[in-house]
Amino acid sequence: MSIAFLFLFLLPHGCSWPGLGHGQPLKHKATGNAPQTIALYEAWFGHPKHASAGYSSHDPAVINSQIRRAKAMGISAFVVDWYGDRESFIDRSYALMQTAAANEQFQVAMMYDETDEEEGATDQAMADFTMFHDTYLSSKAPGHQAYLTYEGRPVIFIFPKGRHTDWNRVRTMVNKWNPSPLLIQENLPGSDADAFDGFYAWINPGEKGWAADGSNWGEQYLSDFYQTMQSKYSDKIIVGGVWSSFDDSKASWGLNRHISARCGQTFADTSNLWRKYFPPDNLLPFVMIETWNDHEEGTSIEDGIPTCGPGTHEHSPDPLAGK
Repeated sequence: MSIAFLFLFLLPHGCSWPGLGHGQPLKHKATGNAPQTIALYEAWFGHPKHASAGYSSHDPAVINSQIRRAKAMGISAFVVDWYGDRESFIDRSYALMQTAAANEQFQVAMMYDETDEEEGATDQAMADFTMFHDTYLSSKAPGHQAYLTYEGRPVIFIFPKGRHTDWNRVRTMVNKWNPSPLLIQENLPGSDADAFDGFYAWINPGEKGWAADGSNWGEQYLSDFYQTMQSKYSDKIIVGGVWSSFDDSKASWGLNRHISARCGQTFADTSNLWRKYFPPDNLLPFVMIETWNDHEEGTSIEDGIPTCGPGTHEHSPDPLAGK
Protein backbone atom coordinates (compact mmCIF):
# COMPACT_ATOMS: atom_id res chain seq x y z
CA MET A 1 0.00 0.00 0.00
CA SER A 2 1.45 3.37 -1.01
CA ILE A 3 2.05 6.27 1.35
CA ALA A 4 -0.71 8.21 -0.41
CA PHE A 5 -3.22 5.40 0.18
CA LEU A 6 -2.16 5.01 3.80
CA PHE A 7 -2.38 8.73 4.42
CA LEU A 8 -5.94 8.74 3.05
CA PHE A 9 -7.09 6.78 6.10
CA LEU A 10 -5.32 9.13 8.50
CA LEU A 11 -7.01 12.26 7.20
CA PRO A 12 -10.23 13.53 8.79
CA HIS A 13 -13.38 12.51 6.94
CA GLY A 14 -16.37 14.77 6.65
CA CYS A 15 -18.94 12.26 7.81
CA SER A 16 -19.62 9.52 10.33
CA TRP A 17 -22.03 6.61 10.47
CA PRO A 18 -25.60 7.89 10.97
CA GLY A 19 -28.09 6.91 13.64
CA LEU A 20 -25.84 6.77 16.70
CA GLY A 21 -25.86 9.03 19.72
CA HIS A 22 -22.51 10.58 20.45
CA GLY A 23 -22.63 10.42 24.23
CA GLN A 24 -21.13 13.02 26.51
CA PRO A 25 -18.95 15.91 25.40
CA LEU A 26 -15.30 14.96 25.86
CA LYS A 27 -13.28 16.80 28.48
CA HIS A 28 -10.07 16.16 26.51
CA LYS A 29 -10.39 16.72 22.77
CA ALA A 30 -8.14 16.83 19.73
CA THR A 31 -6.18 20.07 19.55
CA GLY A 32 -6.71 20.33 15.78
CA ASN A 33 -9.28 19.15 13.27
CA ALA A 34 -8.25 15.49 13.66
CA PRO A 35 -6.79 13.22 16.35
CA GLN A 36 -3.00 13.15 16.53
CA THR A 37 -1.72 9.94 14.92
CA ILE A 38 0.97 8.16 16.92
CA ALA A 39 2.47 4.67 16.53
CA LEU A 40 3.81 2.03 18.91
CA TYR A 41 7.53 1.35 18.32
CA GLU A 42 9.50 -1.75 19.38
CA ALA A 43 13.15 -0.94 20.14
CA TRP A 44 14.63 -4.43 20.64
CA PHE A 45 15.80 -5.38 17.16
CA GLY A 46 19.44 -6.38 17.05
CA HIS A 47 19.19 -8.07 20.45
CA PRO A 48 19.90 -11.81 20.15
CA LYS A 49 16.74 -12.93 21.97
CA HIS A 50 14.53 -11.30 19.35
CA ALA A 51 13.88 -12.18 15.72
CA SER A 52 15.84 -10.34 13.06
CA ALA A 53 14.18 -7.38 11.36
CA GLY A 54 17.18 -6.78 9.13
CA TYR A 55 18.39 -3.81 11.18
CA SER A 56 19.52 -2.74 14.63
CA SER A 57 17.46 -0.47 16.86
CA HIS A 58 20.80 1.11 17.83
CA ASP A 59 21.56 2.32 14.29
CA PRO A 60 20.99 6.11 14.10
CA ALA A 61 20.61 5.95 10.31
CA VAL A 62 17.81 3.39 10.66
CA ILE A 63 16.08 5.50 13.32
CA ASN A 64 16.29 8.64 11.19
CA SER A 65 14.87 6.79 8.18
CA GLN A 66 12.02 5.36 10.26
CA ILE A 67 11.11 8.79 11.62
CA ARG A 68 11.09 10.37 8.15
CA ARG A 69 8.95 7.58 6.69
CA ALA A 70 6.54 7.79 9.61
CA LYS A 71 6.21 11.57 9.16
CA ALA A 72 5.48 11.04 5.46
CA MET A 73 2.61 8.74 6.51
CA GLY A 74 1.08 11.37 8.80
CA ILE A 75 2.47 9.89 12.03
CA SER A 76 3.74 12.51 14.46
CA ALA A 77 5.18 10.43 17.33
CA PHE A 78 6.58 7.02 18.20
CA VAL A 79 5.48 5.48 21.51
CA VAL A 80 8.51 3.40 22.49
CA ASP A 81 7.99 0.22 24.51
CA TRP A 82 10.34 0.63 27.54
CA TYR A 83 11.26 -1.66 30.44
CA GLY A 84 13.36 0.51 32.73
CA ASP A 85 16.64 -0.99 33.92
CA ARG A 86 15.33 -4.52 33.21
CA GLU A 87 16.26 -4.11 29.53
CA SER A 88 19.41 -2.01 29.04
CA PHE A 89 19.42 -2.65 25.26
CA ILE A 90 15.98 -1.08 24.90
CA ASP A 91 16.87 1.79 27.20
CA ARG A 92 19.78 2.64 24.90
CA SER A 93 17.45 2.47 21.91
CA TYR A 94 15.06 4.88 23.62
CA ALA A 95 17.84 7.38 24.27
CA LEU A 96 18.83 7.32 20.59
CA MET A 97 15.19 7.70 19.51
CA GLN A 98 14.55 10.73 21.73
CA THR A 99 17.67 12.51 20.48
CA ALA A 100 16.80 11.72 16.85
CA ALA A 101 13.19 12.85 17.32
CA ALA A 102 14.36 16.24 18.57
CA ASN A 103 16.58 16.65 15.52
CA GLU A 104 13.79 15.63 13.12
CA GLN A 105 10.96 17.76 14.61
CA PHE A 106 9.24 14.55 15.62
CA GLN A 107 7.85 13.43 18.98
CA VAL A 108 8.47 10.48 21.25
CA ALA A 109 6.67 8.97 24.24
CA MET A 110 7.28 6.04 26.56
CA MET A 111 5.07 3.00 27.04
CA TYR A 112 5.99 1.43 30.35
CA ASP A 113 6.07 -2.35 30.09
CA GLU A 114 5.08 -3.48 33.58
CA THR A 115 6.96 -6.32 35.23
CA ASP A 116 5.09 -9.61 35.57
CA GLU A 117 6.81 -10.37 38.88
CA GLU A 118 4.39 -10.50 41.80
CA GLU A 119 6.85 -9.35 44.45
CA GLY A 120 8.08 -5.78 44.27
CA ALA A 121 6.15 -4.70 41.18
CA THR A 122 5.14 -1.36 42.68
CA ASP A 123 8.64 -0.56 43.94
CA GLN A 124 10.01 -1.53 40.52
CA ALA A 125 7.58 0.79 38.75
CA MET A 126 8.36 3.67 41.08
CA ALA A 127 12.10 3.21 40.59
CA ASP A 128 11.68 2.96 36.81
CA PHE A 129 9.52 6.07 36.64
CA THR A 130 12.04 8.01 38.72
CA MET A 131 14.84 6.85 36.43
CA PHE A 132 12.87 7.84 33.35
CA HIS A 133 12.02 11.26 34.72
CA ASP A 134 15.61 12.05 35.68
CA THR A 135 17.14 10.64 32.50
CA TYR A 136 14.68 11.71 29.81
CA LEU A 137 12.22 14.33 31.05
CA SER A 138 14.47 16.69 32.97
CA SER A 139 15.49 19.98 31.38
CA LYS A 140 19.05 18.63 31.02
CA ALA A 141 18.04 15.43 29.20
CA PRO A 142 19.12 15.23 25.52
CA GLY A 143 16.07 15.63 23.29
CA HIS A 144 13.65 16.25 26.18
CA GLN A 145 11.86 18.89 24.09
CA ALA A 146 10.71 16.12 21.71
CA TYR A 147 8.72 14.32 24.40
CA LEU A 148 4.99 14.05 23.64
CA THR A 149 2.85 16.33 25.77
CA TYR A 150 -0.86 17.05 25.96
CA GLU A 151 -2.23 20.09 27.74
CA GLY A 152 1.34 20.83 28.79
CA ARG A 153 1.94 17.48 30.50
CA PRO A 154 4.09 14.51 29.37
CA VAL A 155 2.07 11.50 28.21
CA ILE A 156 3.10 8.07 29.53
CA PHE A 157 1.39 4.87 28.38
CA ILE A 158 1.15 1.71 30.49
CA PHE A 159 1.28 -1.85 29.13
CA PRO A 160 0.07 -4.14 31.94
CA LYS A 161 1.51 -7.60 32.45
CA GLY A 162 1.48 -9.13 35.91
CA ARG A 163 -1.04 -6.56 37.16
CA HIS A 164 0.63 -6.54 40.57
CA THR A 165 1.48 -2.82 40.53
CA ASP A 166 -0.35 -0.50 42.91
CA TRP A 167 -0.90 2.32 40.46
CA ASN A 168 -2.42 4.55 43.11
CA ARG A 169 0.97 4.61 44.86
CA VAL A 170 2.72 5.36 41.57
CA ARG A 171 0.18 8.11 40.88
CA THR A 172 0.86 9.73 44.25
CA MET A 173 4.58 9.73 43.50
CA VAL A 174 4.41 11.16 39.98
CA ASN A 175 1.98 13.87 41.07
CA LYS A 176 5.02 15.49 42.68
CA TRP A 177 6.69 15.94 39.29
CA ASN A 178 6.48 19.37 37.70
CA PRO A 179 4.61 19.01 35.47
CA SER A 180 2.98 15.76 36.55
CA PRO A 181 2.52 13.22 33.74
CA LEU A 182 -0.65 11.93 32.16
CA LEU A 183 -0.87 8.16 32.71
CA ILE A 184 -2.73 6.23 29.99
CA GLN A 185 -3.71 2.61 30.76
CA GLU A 186 -4.71 -0.19 28.37
CA ASN A 187 -8.34 -1.16 27.69
CA LEU A 188 -11.41 -0.05 29.63
CA PRO A 189 -11.10 1.34 33.17
CA GLY A 190 -11.09 -1.04 36.12
CA SER A 191 -11.19 -0.65 39.88
CA ASP A 192 -8.13 1.64 39.87
CA ALA A 193 -9.50 3.99 37.20
CA ASP A 194 -8.79 7.06 39.33
CA ALA A 195 -5.03 6.40 39.08
CA PHE A 196 -5.13 7.04 35.33
CA ASP A 197 -5.84 10.04 33.15
CA GLY A 198 -6.90 8.04 30.13
CA PHE A 199 -7.15 4.69 28.36
CA TYR A 200 -6.09 3.29 24.99
CA ALA A 201 -7.55 0.53 22.83
CA TRP A 202 -5.18 -2.35 22.05
CA ILE A 203 -5.24 -5.08 19.40
CA ASN A 204 -8.08 -7.42 20.32
CA PRO A 205 -10.36 -9.77 18.34
CA GLY A 206 -13.33 -9.12 20.66
CA GLU A 207 -15.58 -11.41 22.68
CA LYS A 208 -15.68 -14.10 20.00
CA GLY A 209 -11.95 -14.60 20.44
CA TRP A 210 -9.24 -15.46 17.96
CA ALA A 211 -10.59 -17.06 14.78
CA ALA A 212 -8.39 -19.59 12.98
CA ASP A 213 -8.81 -17.64 9.74
CA GLY A 214 -8.24 -14.29 11.47
CA SER A 215 -11.69 -13.00 10.54
CA ASN A 216 -12.40 -11.53 13.99
CA TRP A 217 -10.58 -8.26 13.35
CA GLY A 218 -11.81 -6.34 16.42
CA GLU A 219 -14.97 -4.49 15.40
CA GLN A 220 -16.93 -5.55 18.49
CA TYR A 221 -14.01 -4.79 20.83
CA LEU A 222 -13.39 -1.32 19.40
CA SER A 223 -17.10 -0.47 19.30
CA ASP A 224 -17.48 -1.43 22.95
CA PHE A 225 -14.36 0.52 23.91
CA TYR A 226 -15.51 3.70 22.15
CA GLN A 227 -19.11 3.48 23.33
CA THR A 228 -18.16 2.81 26.95
CA MET A 229 -15.50 5.51 27.10
CA GLN A 230 -17.82 8.03 25.42
CA SER A 231 -20.80 7.31 27.67
CA LYS A 232 -19.13 6.60 31.05
CA TYR A 233 -15.63 8.05 31.00
CA SER A 234 -15.85 11.19 28.89
CA ASP A 235 -13.70 12.94 31.51
CA LYS A 236 -10.74 10.67 30.59
CA ILE A 237 -8.32 10.92 27.65
CA ILE A 238 -9.44 8.43 24.98
CA VAL A 239 -6.85 6.93 22.61
CA GLY A 240 -8.19 5.04 19.61
CA GLY A 241 -6.60 1.86 18.28
CA VAL A 242 -5.60 1.14 14.66
CA TRP A 243 -4.06 -2.11 13.38
CA SER A 244 -3.57 -3.91 10.10
CA SER A 245 -3.10 -7.56 11.15
CA PHE A 246 -1.81 -9.88 13.86
CA ASP A 247 0.19 -13.12 13.61
CA ASP A 248 2.34 -14.18 16.54
CA SER A 249 3.52 -17.46 15.01
CA LYS A 250 7.08 -16.09 14.69
CA ALA A 251 7.29 -14.92 18.29
CA SER A 252 8.96 -17.12 20.90
CA TRP A 253 5.96 -16.41 23.15
CA GLY A 254 3.41 -16.89 20.36
CA LEU A 255 0.10 -18.71 20.77
CA ASN A 256 -0.76 -19.00 17.05
CA ARG A 257 -3.20 -16.10 17.19
CA HIS A 258 -4.29 -14.33 14.02
CA ILE A 259 -6.12 -11.26 12.74
CA SER A 260 -6.27 -11.23 8.97
CA ALA A 261 -5.21 -8.15 7.05
CA ARG A 262 -8.24 -8.76 4.78
CA CYS A 263 -6.46 -7.22 1.80
CA GLY A 264 -5.87 -4.00 3.73
CA GLN A 265 -9.48 -3.74 4.91
CA THR A 266 -8.60 -4.35 8.57
CA PHE A 267 -6.39 -1.27 8.57
CA ALA A 268 -9.06 0.74 6.79
CA ASP A 269 -11.81 -0.37 9.18
CA THR A 270 -9.85 0.20 12.39
CA SER A 271 -8.62 3.55 11.05
CA ASN A 272 -12.17 4.75 10.58
CA LEU A 273 -14.31 3.08 13.25
CA TRP A 274 -13.75 5.83 15.83
CA ARG A 275 -15.51 8.27 13.48
CA LYS A 276 -18.76 6.43 14.21
CA TYR A 277 -18.69 7.61 17.81
CA PHE A 278 -16.83 10.93 17.78
CA PRO A 279 -18.23 13.69 15.55
CA PRO A 280 -16.05 16.58 14.28
CA ASP A 281 -16.92 18.78 17.27
CA ASN A 282 -16.09 16.05 19.81
CA LEU A 283 -12.91 14.37 18.54
CA LEU A 284 -10.73 12.12 20.67
CA PRO A 285 -7.18 13.52 21.02
CA PHE A 286 -5.11 10.53 19.79
CA VAL A 287 -5.26 7.41 17.67
CA MET A 288 -2.39 4.92 17.98
CA ILE A 289 -1.24 2.63 15.18
CA GLU A 290 -0.37 -0.74 16.66
CA THR A 291 2.34 -1.14 15.55
CA TRP A 292 5.04 0.55 13.52
CA ASN A 293 7.47 -2.36 13.67
CA ASP A 294 6.49 -5.38 15.75
CA HIS A 295 7.60 -7.94 13.19
CA GLU A 296 7.38 -10.77 15.71
CA GLU A 297 3.62 -10.40 16.25
CA GLY A 298 2.88 -9.53 12.65
CA THR A 299 1.49 -6.04 13.30
CA SER A 300 4.21 -3.94 11.63
CA ILE A 301 3.28 -1.31 9.04
CA GLU A 302 6.80 0.01 8.43
CA ASP A 303 7.06 -2.03 5.23
CA GLY A 304 3.54 -1.13 4.16
CA ILE A 305 0.03 -2.44 4.77
CA PRO A 306 -0.51 -6.12 3.88
CA THR A 307 -2.49 -6.46 0.66
CA CYS A 308 -3.73 -9.23 -1.61
CA GLY A 309 -1.41 -8.18 -4.40
CA PRO A 310 1.81 -9.94 -5.42
CA GLY A 311 3.73 -11.04 -2.33
CA THR A 312 2.54 -10.23 1.16
CA HIS A 313 3.01 -6.45 1.10
CA GLU A 314 3.22 -3.56 -1.26
CA HIS A 315 6.15 -1.63 0.16
CA SER A 316 5.67 2.02 0.89
CA PRO A 317 8.32 4.06 -0.90
CA ASP A 318 11.17 5.17 1.35
CA PRO A 319 11.61 8.97 1.09
CA LEU A 320 15.34 8.46 1.78
CA ALA A 321 15.83 6.13 -1.15
CA GLY A 322 18.61 7.27 -3.43
CA LYS A 323 19.72 10.09 -1.09
